[in-house]
Parts: sequence; structure tokens; C-alpha cells
Amino acid sequence: MELILKKDVENLGFKDDLVKVKNGYGRNYLIPKGFAVLATESAKKVLAETLKQRAFKEAKLIKDAEKTSKALAALEIKLSAKAGTGDKLFGSINNANLAEALEAAGQSIEKKYITIIGGTIKRLGKYNAKIRLHRTVNIDLAFEVVAKK
Repeated sequence: MELILKKDVENLGFKDDLVKVKNGYGRNYLIPKGFAVLATESAKKVLAETLKQRAFKEAKLIKDAEKTSKALAALEIKLSAKAGTGDKLFGSINNANLAEALEAAGQSIEKKYITIIGGTIKRLGKYNAKIRLHRTVNIDLAFEVVAKK
């Protein structure tokens, strides 16, 4: 079954992508939830026209995302958290904490676009996160978790 995505769907595609999925997944999940529409001939023509008009706007978005990625690469992020004996944390650090730290540093990025490599953090140390600024622009951000004093 061919569908045109109306929203970004994780592990499937981005908005306005033409994707092939199994019939049940499309009919029972994607279409009823409003994530996709059937890729009929007329829908494909409308999609082609929309993509042609959006090409200029897309170039500007990519340029802005690359500018933001350079600003993020220059940042040195240190998250402070309460730690017990050794290097074990009370609680954990996740993408929401990293989003708050980036906000404090002047870069507003939604937490859903931040993926901490290895999942939530439960120990002090240096870690990496993958940040998606645009569908074609991703950046690896190094940060450190230090003990709160």
C-alpha cells in the first residue's frame, strides 16, 4: 500500500514522503490516526506541486539548521546532578534535562529531537547526544554530567 505521510512518523519517514507499508499498518493505524493519506494519482500530483513550491523554503531551513549546528558545536554543556558514593546519580539525566540546559545556553531545541546515545544517564561522566535539527542536518553533541556541589 502506497501512502503519503502528513506528519513525521518515527522509523518510517518524514512529512510529505511517499512510503510503501503493509496494508494493515496503513489501513488500521496510519490513516485513522491522520498520519497518512492514500497515494492516489491526484494526491501524487498535489504532492509534486507542493514539493516544488516548498523547495525554496527548504533551502532556507537547511541553512538555518547548519548555522544552529555550528553554534551548538561551539557550546560546552555541563549538567549538574546530585550524586552518591562513587559516580552514581540520584535519579537520572534524560533528553528533557539536556533540552533545558541548551535553552539556558540560548539554543531552543525541542526534547523530542534530542536522542541521548545509550538512553537515560545514571552515572557521572562524558556522554554524547544526537540532535536532529532538520531531516538532513543532524549533529552529535558532547556533554558532561558533573556532581552538584
